[in-house]
Amino acid sequence: MRSLSLLTVAQTSLSASEFASSGQPPSITATAVDLDQNALLIATERRDVSNDSEATVAIWRLRADETPDEGTPSLVTSFPTPTQLAANPWSKGTSKGVKPAKEAEIVSLHVLPDSHSLVVITRAGDITTIALDEDAPTAEVVGSVDGGVMGAAWSPDDTLLVLVTGEDKLLLMTSTFDVLSEGPLHPREFGEEAPVNVGWGAKHTQFHGSLGKAAAKSSIPPTAVGASPDDDGHVRVSWRGDGAYFTVSVLEGATEPEARPHRTLRVYSREAALQSTAEPVPGLEHALSWRPSGNLIVATQRFGNIPGETVPKSEAGSGLGPGRDGRHDIVFFERNGLRHGEFTLRESLPAEAGKAVSDRRKWGYRVREVGWSSDSNVLSVWIEREDGDIVQLWTTGNYHWYLKQEIAAPPSQDGAPGRFTSVQWHPEDALRLILTTPSDIISRTYAWDTFASPSQPPIDSGSVAVIDGTRILLTPFRSQNVPPPMASHTLSLQLPPELQPAQQKRTPVPIHAAFAPTRDLLAVLWEHGVVQVYDLQTRLGPGRGKVMDPVLVCSRSWGSAGSVRSFRQAVFAVLGDDVRLAVLATELAGDANDIVSVVDVAGSGQDAPATEVGLPKHSGRLVLSRLIVWEAPDGRLFEVDVATKSASEVAQFPEFCFWNTHVLVDDGSEETTAPLFIGQSHGSKLHVTNGQATRTLATNMNSYTTTPSFLVYTTTAHVAHFAPLKTLAALLKTPETPLPEFETRRVERGSRIVTAVPSTMSLVLQMPRGNLETINPRPMVMEIVKQDIDSGNYGKAFTACRKHRIDLNVFVEHDQDAFIKGIPSFVEQVADVDYINLFLTNLGQGPLAADLVARICDEIRSELEKKDLKKYVNSILTAHVVKRPPDHEAGLALLLRLKAETEPDLVEDAVKYIIFLVDADKLFDTALGMYDFSLVLMVAQHAQKDPREYLPFLRELRALDHYYQRFRIDDHLRRYEKALTNLSLAGPERFDEAMEHVEKHQLYDHALSIWRGTDKYEAVLNIYGDWLFERRDFREAAFVLRQANRPEKAMIAHEKALEWQELFELAVQRELSDDELKEIAYRVAEDLVSKKRTSEAALVLLDYAKDVRQAVIALVEGSHFSEARRIIVLHRRPELLEEIIHPGALECRARIAEDMSEMREQLRKQVNRVRELRIRKVEEPEAFYGVEDTELHNVDVVTDISMAPTTFTRYTVAPSAMSKTSSKRSSRSKRKLERKVGSGRKGTVDEEEYLLKSVFKLVTRFNTTQADSASLLPHLLQFTEEHRAEAASLQLELQEFAAELSAAVEEIWKKAPEGDEPTETAPAADSWAARMEAYEKQKHINPVDKVAKPELGKPEWKLRLPDARGSTYTR
Repeated sequence: MRSLSLLTVAQTSLSASEFASSGQPPSITATAVDLDQNALLIATERRDVSNDSEATVAIWRLRADETPDEGTPSLVTSFPTPTQLAANPWSKGTSKGVKPAKEAEIVSLHVLPDSHSLVVITRAGDITTIALDEDAPTAEVVGSVDGGVMGAAWSPDDTLLVLVTGEDKLLLMTSTFDVLSEGPLHPREFGEEAPVNVGWGAKHTQFHGSLGKAAAKSSIPPTAVGASPDDDGHVRVSWRGDGAYFTVSVLEGATEPEARPHRTLRVYSREAALQSTAEPVPGLEHALSWRPSGNLIVATQRFGNIPGETVPKSEAGSGLGPGRDGRHDIVFFERNGLRHGEFTLRESLPAEAGKAVSDRRKWGYRVREVGWSSDSNVLSVWIEREDGDIVQLWTTGNYHWYLKQEIAAPPSQDGAPGRFTSVQWHPEDALRLILTTPSDIISRTYAWDTFASPSQPPIDSGSVAVIDGTRILLTPFRSQNVPPPMASHTLSLQLPPELQPAQQKRTPVPIHAAFAPTRDLLAVLWEHGVVQVYDLQTRLGPGRGKVMDPVLVCSRSWGSAGSVRSFRQAVFAVLGDDVRLAVLATELAGDANDIVSVVDVAGSGQDAPATEVGLPKHSGRLVLSRLIVWEAPDGRLFEVDVATKSASEVAQFPEFCFWNTHVLVDDGSEETTAPLFIGQSHGSKLHVTNGQATRTLATNMNSYTTTPSFLVYTTTAHVAHFAPLKTLAALLKTPETPLPEFETRRVERGSRIVTAVPSTMSLVLQMPRGNLETINPRPMVMEIVKQDIDSGNYGKAFTACRKHRIDLNVFVEHDQDAFIKGIPSFVEQVADVDYINLFLTNLGQGPLAADLVARICDEIRSELEKKDLKKYVNSILTAHVVKRPPDHEAGLALLLRLKAETEPDLVEDAVKYIIFLVDADKLFDTALGMYDFSLVLMVAQHAQKDPREYLPFLRELRALDHYYQRFRIDDHLRRYEKALTNLSLAGPERFDEAMEHVEKHQLYDHALSIWRGTDKYEAVLNIYGDWLFERRDFREAAFVLRQANRPEKAMIAHEKALEWQELFELAVQRELSDDELKEIAYRVAEDLVSKKRTSEAALVLLDYAKDVRQAVIALVEGSHFSEARRIIVLHRRPELLEEIIHPGALECRARIAEDMSEMREQLRKQVNRVRELRIRKVEEPEAFYGVEDTELHNVDVVTDISMAPTTFTRYTVAPSAMSKTSSKRSSRSKRKLERKVGSGRKGTVDEEEYLLKSVFKLVTRFNTTQADSASLLPHLLQFTEEHRAEAASLQLELQEFAAELSAAVEEIWKKAPEGDEPTETAPAADSWAARMEAYEKQKHINPVDKVAKPELGKPEWKLRLPDARGSTYTR
């Protein structure tokens, strides 16, 4: 669906003095591109009138810093060279015996980049080199070929040169002109790839499709294969793009008695070894070009009879291809020489059939050359006509060849028809074509463009125009999606004679087309300044008849006398209510700037005045806009004011953007809109600017389009992005804000956007092979749906959601309050019962809150009941069922209501429907829970339940009392609390059964609430208390038992809960004896001591057992020495000091010493291990970090070979007996592995972290030991000498270990200098793989950063101790 649009055109002439000199004027004959200097080298030839055997060749340089016409050709050098008359250019069998006149002497002009020299090869056989780096370059003849040169071609890598000599030899030379191979030009063999008979039978016995065996048996006699009269007789050589092969086209058979002169194609390898010879093709001509991509070799073929020859030369015919007279095809060959398709040129036949137009051009034209663009996308065909030369540009898609552009040679100064002397594609700029006439150099650059309609809803037709010769292929994608090369309508173009080009009286190929944004208009522009405007009259909606019926509105010409302009672009602009047409043109003479001509479409006849506005630069581009905006080559954007005939700068792109658009974005205010300029550069960058700021949205995009709400663009990553225009406008106001993540959708590889149709929510894409695909992206669909919801068009929005599978919850989520208010309108527009059911079902299954769902369901149900209860009974039932939780009872109640009011058939259908919505068993239970047996029977019957399953149960229930019946029903339905309530109402005789029900289902709280304030309340408490006691919930059991007046069991519960205060309170209140109190006290104290509650145990022994000795023992066991000594003094029991406290203090000292010994041993082992690990981490990092590899947890690396593991065997999946049992890890095993990863076992990477945590805990433990020592030391100093000695040694041990521990902590937590760490990314998801990945990344984190450094406690145990001499010192 793309067309070629002219980007730039430049025409440069050689100096006038060169052509004003005496003698025959020079003629430009060849060009070469100097990529290093970005220059074009031009060769001119001048023949001496008095001496035809010598010509003068001049080399000119035209620099192209920006555009070719900004430079002036400068002479590089000139040199004489012999002409072909000085050699023997014609060998036998090469020509037809007729020497063409006025042929160029230069066969090849080429720049060698390695030596930066120009190589000139002439027909006389001279090979001349010119060093371009010299200040005054001179020509040097490095060699000469005997017999002259008939053809030459350099390989694409500039390392090999193929020459065809006049002696019928094929030479292969290096870039230094050393001969690598020499062979005959007319070999007899087929080549190395000759077909081989594999025994499949003769050709006439094989299947040949629709042609049949007759066609297979037919063969073309050698005398029937001839050459075209248009053949120039010269040899052609063409290389494949990769330089692996080249092909040679040569005229043969001139001297053979049994054959006519005919063209033969041969394919050679890079070493000049013949590979294959093409099959004989009658009428094959001289033109030849190998597609750079390598799949096709292009030539031309004539068909029918030769005009002017009434009698064939022989019985074999004219020698041309059998077919229609005048047929002329572009034919394709494969590398093996076989034909591979063709297409027919669209040239007109002579006015008089069978009569030759001229001796040189019997059909009135001939094909001079064919050529491919460097990207293999465009084929150029150089055609020489009687009225002047033209170059046609052809492209292909979906196996159809489109004629996209036609370039006519400018007429000569004497009025003769214009002729090209060379046509060459630029080797790097794929769509740049360089053409020369005898005196001018023309450079034309093209770009791919899609002519799509910019119309907006509701009149957006989605029309796209494709240029194919003098036809415009039109397709409105809103109505139809017609795959190319077909179209909805083919518009044939025909210019009136007065508007046709003066030199070529015919309708040429248009250069551009444009659609109007507000009207269904199409403008077609020709390069010579003629434009036609058509009213397409497109049918937007469905219907019969033509989808388009174009009517010509007007035709006019912008051509002006005395100037030669190239018109290249047309756009429509909307100024108020007027639609105007703007046309962009450039003066070809001189360095003229661009000109834009504007005319009102309403008065766009031939006599309507046009307003011309000069622009600041040339080679610019008009922006697709409702205004007239022009983009300069440097990216600046100018708004053209027609009234003042001026252009003012409004914005600027960072670079020139050939594809550009201007849109107005509603910024939220009612009066203003924000301008937004969008541009795509040739570097695949997408820029957006508003005049103040510019953002680059993508650097890998390949196409884009706009809708009223979105900028849609595709990238080379095969993703379509949908950027809201309002978001882009907001981003430009805050340039520092990072780009958000736009909504995306994957598309087929290589897809390009053709157009977007907002009204149908569709996006049309074209695949690389040419076929179309229409998609409905979610962002575009949602935009239209939301607009319809806002406008209250619920029916259309619902249809769109249903068609495109959009969640129907969007009606509520978009605007909850507005939708609730519009529910009556929603029900009115979406009146179908099935549609309402679908909506309610989606609502119930969606993410909306339960209360909101219930509210909407109730509103819709209420509205439906008002409209027609019978019609919408299914929808009403759905509204009850989809609530969360479902209201099944309300739905069944509706059935009862319908049963009493309406006909049975409706009730039966409603029952079947609700059974379809809800599980039959659940519905049966719900009906049973409503205590209505008729409803139960109705549901059971329609659910097709077996009567033997439910009838006995229902009969049993009917025989029971009212409340007991309900109890049985509720108990059956597991509604135990409701069952207990009904059972409590069944009478006092059911109380025991109620208590059994309470105990069975643990309904104690509900039972207490039922019997509160009755005489049964205490019985319920007893049952509850016993249940709590059995559960070992002794504290709550004691509280309940006390309320139930059961103090004995309450005391037991208090004792079990160690609530000794409440226990002894009850014991004293019950006036227990002293012996009983002592017995209880001893039991409680023993339990308290076991729970380390020694202070409370001592208090119990003192208060209730009156046992001071046991109390002191309990206090000493808990290291409460001060309290123990106080009790001894209080109760005057000094003997207990030596008997209990002295030994207890020594035991405490020994326990502390034992703990410190364990801590010292642990500390030394762990510090040494940390040192060892850190040395290993530095010396062997791979081994240190590579122990645990989470990527290999599911890989079995056990092999059948007994060998030591290596770095590679860790990653080898070897077959073995054990590998057969390998399987995917379960969740349990994965969790176990995660725990193992962090366990810190020896040899793992997290061992160091584990050791640091252990040292941290050791410091905490030592701080506790210091506190215990601080409370023990004062007592040791007050006892015997032995105790004081132990106090001194304890202080010394504490001091030494504290110093050792402090040094170890400082050593371990000292950070070593580290390099830059790699940037980490968060895990993708909360999964086992993600968690293990996160763990792997944390391996390289220093454990010191993960474990906090511990702090040693203040040494409060330091005391000043007396020495043996009576003085004091401090430990």
